[in-house]
Amino acid sequence: MKEDKFCKVCGLCGRRMEWRKAWADCWEKVALCSVGCRKRGLRREDHELEEALLNLLQKRGPAKTICPSELARQHYGEEWRSKMEPIRMAARRLVAKGNAEILQKNQVVDASTAKGPIRIRGKV
Repeated sequence: MKEDKFCKVCGLCGRRMEWRKAWADCWEKVALCSVGCRKRGLRREDHELEEALLNLLQKRGPAKTICPSELARQHYGEEWRSKMEPIRMAARRLVAKGNAEILQKNQVVDASTAKGPIRIRGKV
């Protein structure tokens, strides 16, 4: 995802943030999009999920995709359904870093606005 001077990517959830008048004096320092992201903060688990996603993508091979639920089942066991959002957040951060793409119906979609089932593909 390309950043410009009026658009950034949240360092936690990976969603696009648009410039706001309230941030006029501190836009350079803004790294997280919301109070919820600021309260939660980036944890060690978040970095581990990114690594696990990259490892799963690497094992799958080039141009192959994975479903986020594969990692959720592997990482969380029986409680996987309630843990899908942290994995989607990790996928969006990987997209922002240029390491992955998010697809729906075999088409690359905007990671910030994708709703419903997604697949993740590593970038070569």
